[in-house]
Amino acid sequence: MDAKISVSHIGGSVAVPPSKSAAHRAVLCAALAGGTSRIDNIEYSDDIRATLGAVRQLGARVSCDQTSVTIQGCGGGFATVTRPVFCNESGSTLRFLIPVFSLTAQKIRFTGAGRLFARPQEIYRALFTKQALRFEQAPDSLTIFGRLRPGVFTLPGDVSSQFISGLLFAAPLLESDSTIQVLPPFESHSYVGMTMDALARFGVRTAQTSGPEGKTILTIPAPQRYRSCNMSVEGDYSQAAFPAVLGTLTGGVTVTGLSPDSHQGDKVILDILRRCGGKFSVSADGVRFERSLLRAAPIDLADCPDLGPVLMAMACFCSGTTVITNAGRLRLKESDRIAAMQTELAKFGGKVKSSGGTMTIEGGALHAPETPLDGHNDHRVVMSLAVAALGAGVPALIRGANAVAKSWPEFFDAMRGIGARVELTGTEE
Repeated sequence: MDAKISVSHIGGSVAVPPSKSAAHRAVLCAALAGGTSRIDNIEYSDDIRATLGAVRQLGARVSCDQTSVTIQGCGGGFATVTRPVFCNESGSTLRFLIPVFSLTAQKIRFTGAGRLFARPQEIYRALFTKQALRFEQAPDSLTIFGRLRPGVFTLPGDVSSQFISGLLFAAPLLESDSTIQVLPPFESHSYVGMTMDALARFGVRTAQTSGPEGKTILTIPAPQRYRSCNMSVEGDYSQAAFPAVLGTLTGGVTVTGLSPDSHQGDKVILDILRRCGGKFSVSADGVRFERSLLRAAPIDLADCPDLGPVLMAMACFCSGTTVITNAGRLRLKESDRIAAMQTELAKFGGKVKSSGGTMTIEGGALHAPETPLDGHNDHRVVMSLAVAALGAGVPALIRGANAVAKSWPEFFDAMRGIGARVELTGTEE
């Protein structure tokens, strides 16, 4: 699908979709619980559909309504897995479920799409090897065999927090207590906090303390049981970043559906915008963003890597030079997001340089791209390029715009709702 963006007058209100991160966690906890849970305010993105399909294979019974899902959990009584577990392109689905599916003590083959198996899995490989369990990765699949055992797990803190979360989901169902030692620096710790919050909501106890030499110690008593729970998924700050940045560039955009008390790490988008001169106000109706003269400020992505692409786009509009650090993990996502954004922003005249995990962006006026933009099969790249075009007030054509289905299928409809002139071609709308 291609998205043809024309010069538009932006203004109005955007309701952000539910947090994909929170939804993954709620679905998995509900699937592991005894009894029936209802999860409201859910959006069936490709990633969430992958997790729902996987928990069905665990033995959970799933019933989907338009904006809610009812899950009768397996309560620890796992089904016989008779076919590969398809994770699509979802790193969360795969990494959350590897330790959980090991508890079935069955031979499990995970499959996926896109760059999923190009993303590192060495943390689990080392852990499984240490316990003499089978862990085999091929270019298009990953196979495990053997039941995870309790113990002390030591993990580096500068890798994806998904590995830590995966162990947190599985450890309460083991025969005895486990401890996860996270070595400094502990990046993306807010995502681990979201996992612990989800566990607590479903009746699972965990504890976090500080250890020697800067370690973070996570203690998980076992055995425990997950308890069913009815809940509503909060709005997604990582998705809110796109209309938020657009609102500071054009003015008059209100973002609704966000919890002011959220523990999402991507809530830092508000602090980043404020430091860059972004003007906004918070009320009961949502967060209203006004047109702002943005200025460069240092940006650290250690705890908010998903914000990287849209912040690179935003930096092109800031006066001065923006330095973005700790962005190395962006190279291991659905695309190499650093290279993708550097290439595509250059088509606007954006001046982006990169060295390892550091990006330097010089602000300046953007012009209409003379050639089509490439979405690089990456939802966050597509949405960031749309923000760049709409914010600059220039026409643009984005190839592969259907990638937004991974996390926000209605993104372009939402943009139309605030005045964006977008024509989608190559598929039925």
